[in-house]
Amino acid sequence: MKSSTAIMALFSVFVVAGCLGEETLQLNDDILGLIVFKSAIKDPLMHLDSWSEDDTSPCAWNFITCNNANGRVTQILLNGLNLSGKIGRGLEKLQFLKVLSLSSNNLTGSINPELALINGLEKLNLSQNSLSGIIPTSLANMSSLQFLDLSMNSLSGPVPDNLFENCFSLRFVSLSGNLLEGPIPSTLTKCTSLNHLNISNNHFSGNPSFTLGIWSLTRLRTLDLSVNQLSGTVTNGIAVLHNLKELFLHGNHFTGSLPADIGFCPHLSRLDFSFNRFSGEIPGSMQRLKVLNFLSLSNNLFTGDFPSWISNMNNLEYIDFSENAFMGSLPMSMGDLKSLKFLSLSNNKLTGNIPKSLAYCTSLSIIRLMGNSFNGSIPEGLFDMGLKEMDFSRNQITGSIPPASRRLFESLQVLDLSGNNLTGEIPAEMGLFSRLSYMNLSGNYLESRMPPEFGYFQNLTVLDLRNSGLIGSIPGNICDSGSLAILQLDGNLLTGPIPEEIGNCSSLNLLSLSHNNLSGSIPKSISLLKKLEVLKLEVNQLSGEIPQELGKLENLLIVNISYNRLVGRLPAGSIFPNLDESAMEGNLGICSPLLKGPCKLDVPKPLVLDPYSYGNQIGDQNRRNGHSESTRDGFTHHRFLSVSALVAISASVVIALGVILISLLNASVRRRIAFVENALESMCSSSTRSGSLAAGKLILFDAKSSPDWIRTSLESILHKASEIGSGLFGTVYKASLGGDERRIVAIKKLITANILQHQEEFDREVRVLGKVRHPNLIPLRGYYWTPQMQLLVSDYTPEGSLQSRLHERPPMTPPLSWSIRFKIVLGTAKGLAHLHHSSCPPIVHYNVKPSNILLDENLNPKISDFGLARLVTKLDKHILSNRFQSAPGYVAPELACQSLRVNEKCDVYGFGVLILELVTGRRPVEYGEDNVMILADHVRALLEQGNALDCVDPNMGKYPEDEVLPVLKLALVCTSQIPSSRPSMAEVGKILQVINTPVPQRMEGF
Repeated sequence: MKSSTAIMALFSVFVVAGCLGEETLQLNDDILGLIVFKSAIKDPLMHLDSWSEDDTSPCAWNFITCNNANGRVTQILLNGLNLSGKIGRGLEKLQFLKVLSLSSNNLTGSINPELALINGLEKLNLSQNSLSGIIPTSLANMSSLQFLDLSMNSLSGPVPDNLFENCFSLRFVSLSGNLLEGPIPSTLTKCTSLNHLNISNNHFSGNPSFTLGIWSLTRLRTLDLSVNQLSGTVTNGIAVLHNLKELFLHGNHFTGSLPADIGFCPHLSRLDFSFNRFSGEIPGSMQRLKVLNFLSLSNNLFTGDFPSWISNMNNLEYIDFSENAFMGSLPMSMGDLKSLKFLSLSNNKLTGNIPKSLAYCTSLSIIRLMGNSFNGSIPEGLFDMGLKEMDFSRNQITGSIPPASRRLFESLQVLDLSGNNLTGEIPAEMGLFSRLSYMNLSGNYLESRMPPEFGYFQNLTVLDLRNSGLIGSIPGNICDSGSLAILQLDGNLLTGPIPEEIGNCSSLNLLSLSHNNLSGSIPKSISLLKKLEVLKLEVNQLSGEIPQELGKLENLLIVNISYNRLVGRLPAGSIFPNLDESAMEGNLGICSPLLKGPCKLDVPKPLVLDPYSYGNQIGDQNRRNGHSESTRDGFTHHRFLSVSALVAISASVVIALGVILISLLNASVRRRIAFVENALESMCSSSTRSGSLAAGKLILFDAKSSPDWIRTSLESILHKASEIGSGLFGTVYKASLGGDERRIVAIKKLITANILQHQEEFDREVRVLGKVRHPNLIPLRGYYWTPQMQLLVSDYTPEGSLQSRLHERPPMTPPLSWSIRFKIVLGTAKGLAHLHHSSCPPIVHYNVKPSNILLDENLNPKISDFGLARLVTKLDKHILSNRFQSAPGYVAPELACQSLRVNEKCDVYGFGVLILELVTGRRPVEYGEDNVMILADHVRALLEQGNALDCVDPNMGKYPEDEVLPVLKLALVCTSQIPSSRPSMAEVGKILQVINTPVPQRMEGF
């Protein structure tokens, strides 16, 4: 590539040539225009190396097509070449250009308005780049344009209303996957030749006026308005769209009934009205859609009986009516749907038997009927099919589990029969499901043994058999496959020991065997489960000591061993030293200061000799030696004490000496520590000009104290210009240590003047906080002390707080995606869990809110201000009242009642509100003119109405519903008004990790 100077010279020649007229350099206009365009492009793979300004014609260049008659460029196709840079000048001179396609690259910047100067352009494709800014109004002048694709960029702002003023030739328009907002342009109705319109996944709002607007585009074949903020009703008039094949309105706020004439679009093959607020019954005219193969009405408010005529639509491949209020039973004619591959009717009010005729749907792959009131038995024919997923959970199904066929063995990946009334044995052949990854039979009455064939599972990751009436023992080969991540056998009648082979479950994250009759000791092999996070063994008959090897399980978050027959010491490592009383109580003698009962060590009893058993031999020996002893009472006694007495006396002496020795050592250590502390304080003070505390002293935990720096630059640090934030406990400033710009720190000036008068107490508490280390906590690096002022030194985070990123985002900063938001939620949960469960006593944050969640350069969350409530022990009324005023909506309700103990559950409440704020993008309390919106109450009401996803932040873009909805539900549990109803942060972290665990691939569409 030529230098930028050469390119500018060429461009100057190019401009002059344009001024001289068409004839002067007619053959070189295209070359010069393309070279200038290339100068703004980065081409790391050198695809454009053949483009040379030395050529007399560009027609031999790669990706260029010319008109054979006049040698002028007609097509530029640069799709997927990993190009970056900007769309600069030059292309406007290619006046014979018909097709310009730059899709699937990394181009940035705005769309060059001068592209509109290419008068004859028919196809413009800039999709799948990183273009930003607004759509230029100049594009309205491109009257020859037939194809316009600007999808999958970051274009924002409203679409110019005159954009389609001259769109008479336009046949294809896609603006999907951007950040566009405002109403749909009214000039769109002038595009009478339009065949394809896709404006999905934006922020368009308002009512698109179907009657007078979009319904007038009679040549439409595809209409996609999905995932926007459109509202209002969809009126009749769709029948005029005789050519319509695909209609997608899902993910909006439409209300009312579906248009009654929907069935008069004879070519419709795909319909998606899901995730709206449509109500009423399905129009009967829909049964006229004989070629329809995709129909989704999920997550609406539809009522009425399940339509029996749906079986007449025998081309249907996909049916999703889940999350509505359909009633009645399924018709036997369902078996006529020979092409059906996906059927989801979950969470309705359907009753009756599951039709046996479903077995005639030979193409069926996924069937989901959960959350209804189906009764009767499972049709045996369904277990003869090649299903991938079968979910009949939370119904009233009775009978036994049918035997499966070889077809099912080879195909089934998900089986969920939980929450029914199933009885009988678990079929042994279920262990032959070679592809099964998820099996849930919990909440039934099986009264069955666990088949040893369960060890044959090759891909099983989740096995849930809770409360299913299991008897017998746990098979030793249950983990032979090594893929099991979750094993839940709680609430059964299992007996015998926990098999030593449990250590083969190398992938196990959760092991729950509670509420059984298991006996024997806890296997040491559990220590081999390096990924284990949850271990629940409570309410069994387990005995002996807990293996010390379990202290090596670094990932453990939750352990419960209560109500067994365990004794002895707890393991020294992992979470065991921080277990609370409820996780250990009800045993014979676990050694813990939290338990009131005896501490019993499971050690062998000492050997005690009975001297009388050898009495005759000893007496005879004494007599042979001529030794006897007489007393003045005339009795003869042996001179020796019994061996047991000697052992007891010796032990007493040893213990007494040990107590004395330890006391002396403790006194010596205390004197030595005091001496060292005094020496250190003397050394630190001697390095200053004044040794008094009033002069101030900076203590850095990872470096020597630096009093000179703090004295000379304190005034410049605590300056308004250096202030980066303020909160309940003080103001935060940005500073560099010793003028080193590579070591930027944050300095918090505590609002504790005249409250903390003793440095020793302050030093002790701060050093405790300084030892707390976790990837999701801001580490405390040191402090500065005077009686009048205290400063805390911590790491500085370049991306600021979650508060500023979520609610004070600059226009050019992209919104947080769901993956980033989930990362923030999970990281915050891990950080709080560490504070609650890895410190003794637990550290309660007391002030969980977005302004205290800081973000590093990779947007990882870092919790700040933890432990300050513990540090400031004399919270006066001013600070307590400020707590409610500075964080409305985040304060747990029990904090208003001083008779209740402030504990970790206060942080759980604040964390729940934090989740809601992240998912919805709204503040916890919003004030309108006539009302006040409490976010938790608002989301809870939407969830009860079945519209929880309506509150999701539209700025977030695409998101997985199967993650967002459980996260919302978790947030509402965390914000329960009753503290005991909230989970612990360790449990929250585990739930979040389960939510984010990849589930088996599910067929969601075709």
